[in-house]
Amino acid sequence: MGHLETVYDALTAAHGDEARWAFGTGFDDPLAGVDTALPAGADPADLGAYCLMLGDDALVLSQRLTGWITRAPELEEEVALANIALDLLGQARLLLSRAGSCGVLGRSRERAGATVPDEDALAYFRDADEFRCAGLVAAPDGDFGHTVVRLLVASTWRLALAARLRGSRDPVLAAVAAKAVPELTYHRDHAARWVLRLGDGTAESHRRAQAGADAVWPLTADLFTPTDVERRLAGERVGVDPTDLRDEVRGVLTQVLERATLAVPPWPGDVPPRGRVGAHGPELAVLLAGLQGLSRAHPGATW
Repeated sequence: MGHLETVYDALTAAHGDEARWAFGTGFDDPLAGVDTALPAGADPADLGAYCLMLGDDALVLSQRLTGWITRAPELEEEVALANIALDLLGQARLLLSRAGSCGVLGRSRERAGATVPDEDALAYFRDADEFRCAGLVAAPDGDFGHTVVRLLVASTWRLALAARLRGSRDPVLAAVAAKAVPELTYHRDHAARWVLRLGDGTAESHRRAQAGADAVWPLTADLFTPTDVERRLAGERVGVDPTDLRDEVRGVLTQVLERATLAVPPWPGDVPPRGRVGAHGPELAVLLAGLQGLSRAHPGATW
C-alpha cells in the first residue's frame, strides 16, 4: 500500500466498502426494507406538506439547540444538547426526504441543482416564508431556562404525535415515528429534569424557569390547531389531528411544572396556525441565514 495523504485515506483503504463509517454516515438505514410507495388514497401533495411541517419543526429546533454549544451551563449539558440536536436533525432528514419524494420540491430543486439530495434542497434552498414550522420552534432563543422549557414543550408534543404516527398507513411515516419515539422520550425526560432542577432550585433559577414558562406558553397556541392538510390525513389514517394531542400534552406539562413548584401559565386559546402557512417573524430568517449560508454560497459543493 502506497503513501496515504490523510487519515481518511487510511481508513478508506483499511475498511474498503464499509469506510463510510469513518465519516459518520455508515449507520443502519431506519427505512431499510420499508415500503416507500405512497399509501392508497392519500394525496401526495398532502403527505408531502405534512412531512414538510414535521421536518421543518425538527430542523429549526435542531438549529436552535446547536446555538447552545459553548454556551450551556455545563460541559456535559453541551454534549447532551448536541446529541438532542443530532437526533432532531436525523428526524428532519427522513421527513424532508419523504416530502421530496412526494413532489414538493418545486423551484428548490431548480435552484439547488438536481445533484443535491431532496432533504438538502429543502433545508438549504427555501426562504423563511416557505418553511412550515410551528411558532414554538421559530421564536428566538431566550436564556437557558427558556430553552429547556421550550424543549420540554416541543418534545412532549412531538412524542405524543410520534407515538400515534407509529400506526400511520404510510409505512415511511410509521417507520420514522417508531425510530423517533425513544429519542423523543429521552428529550422530554432530559428537559423535564432540568425544569425540575431549576424550578425547585435557588430563587434565581426559579425566577428564570418561571419566566421561561411564561414566555413559552403563548407559543403553544397553534400546536393544537389543525390545518386542512392535517384534518384530511387524519381522516385517512395517515396523519394525526393535533387536537387529539391536547389533553395528553397539557397533562404532562402541568405535572412537570407543578412538581417544579412553578405556576402553570394560562393556556392560550386556539389561533390560526400561522407558522404552518409560512407566516413567521424576522427571527426565522436570521436563523436560516446561518443555517443556509454555506450551501447558498457554494451550491452543489462537496469536500
